[in-house]
Order: sequence, then C-alpha cells, then structure tokens
Amino acid sequence: MHRRKFITSLLAASVALVTGVMSATALARRGRPATPTSVAGVRRRTRRRTRRRVYRNMQLSSLPYGCNTTVIRGGVTYYHCGGIWYQPGYQGTVIVYVVTDIDSGANTDVEFEED
Repeated sequence: MHRRKFITSLLAASVALVTGVMSATALARRGRPATPTSVAGVRRRTRRRTRRRVYRNMQLSSLPYGCNTTVIRGGVTYYHCGGIWYQPGYQGTVIVYVVTDIDSGANTDVEFEED
C-alpha cells in the first residue's frame, strides 16, 4: 500500500513539474518583448551619469545633465550651461555639441547622462 501511494505521489509530482515547465515556457514565448521599454511604454532607467572634463573644441554626443538654456547670437544657436558654451553641429547625420567657449572660473568637470 505504501508503495502505491509513493508511486502515485511521484507520478503527480512529475506531472505537476512537466505542466509547470510547459506553462512557463508558453508564458516565455507569449510574454513581454525583450525591449528597453515596459508595458506602459516608459523607458527603463538604464542610463547612468558620468563626470567628464570638457575642453575647447571638444565634440560631445549629448549636452550635460540638466542643460537646457538656449541662446541665439547673430543667428547662431548656442547652449550655455554652467559657464560653458556649446554649439550644435552635425557629424555626418548625427548631432554633436562642440564646446566653443569656456567662461573664466567655470567648472569644466561636467556630469553627463549616458546610455
């Protein structure tokens, strides 16, 4: 009698294990896509902040963290952030920001947000 209960419980456990694995693989196939956006369409926080020392004529792929001050001088657009002047330009089809001028006494150790 004990042998029959053992075999029955072993069989039930193996069936549960197999159906559990099969449902997990089915969910994995049907599940959310492996993209950097969540179901709600919000980008995951995969960006990190780094500090970099900037110098004149340096080309950057993005503006420093929190920089959004736009100044137009003589028809040319500049960004002025923390005493450093950036001018947008193109390198091929990609927008880059060139450090055009640094005010005296400006901190050149700038924080950037990178992917």
